[in-house]
Amino acid sequence: MTYETIGYEVERGVAVLTLNRPKSLNAFNGKMVEELLAAQKRFNADDDARVLVVTGAGRAFSAGFDLKESDAGEKRKSLLENRAVLEVDFNMIMGFWHSPKPTIAAVHGYCLAGACEVALACDITIAGEDALFGEPELRFGAGIVAMLMPWMTGPKQAKELLFTGNDRVPAKRALEIGLINRVVPTGAHLDEAKKMAREIAVMDKEAVMLTKEAIHRAYDAMGMTQALRHALDIDVQITSLDTPDRIKFREVSKRDGLKAALAWRESRFGGKD
Repeated sequence: MTYETIGYEVERGVAVLTLNRPKSLNAFNGKMVEELLAAQKRFNADDDARVLVVTGAGRAFSAGFDLKESDAGEKRKSLLENRAVLEVDFNMIMGFWHSPKPTIAAVHGYCLAGACEVALACDITIAGEDALFGEPELRFGAGIVAMLMPWMTGPKQAKELLFTGNDRVPAKRALEIGLINRVVPTGAHLDEAKKMAREIAVMDKEAVMLTKEAIHRAYDAMGMTQALRHALDIDVQITSLDTPDRIKFREVSKRDGLKAALAWRESRFGGKD
């Protein structure tokens, strides 16, 4: 099976899924979301693949969902149309969480917005020292597709990061507040993730899968699944709103390009830190 936007290969029980749109910082466009969903099904059904490592080509893990694509149409989507799109995006992100087998994110460079949610949805996240995390959606009037952060780090830290839209959270701080598992030297993220994956792959497959199921049942008992669905409902409402910030961001993007729109966004917050 061949893909346009991702790579997928299996070696020694480890499947490596590579986000492969490096010129766009591996931003998730519609085609990539479609192929990621297909790759998840392939991994889950493949007896030779016991652990999945997700990584990014080029200089970043991913910048999140493709803003150029989302703002390309002249006609605004209805609430029902937005729900259909966001349901697919949500299912792609949570597919890494719901996979019966272990998933590991190997992160370098930017890991932002929807990509940050993918890293959180993976069972384990290993990041290079150069990694930068964050969910800046509120800075341009968007919502959070999969509200996983409070479940990983607690409400105080999650509220700070989400309310401010901080998209420059260094790997060291991400580790301190529980967003990731390990920080490794820059450039070593993928090798370290593969090494850990191979260690897991030699374990009894059924025992590992049942252990993951047991952990996730505890989160379900705490109401995580229901809470995430409620948060998705709110994201549909946010996405369907034409707030002044969203209108302005879209206008600047269409007139002057995405870089100009991002610069306008940053200028409202005193620029980058």
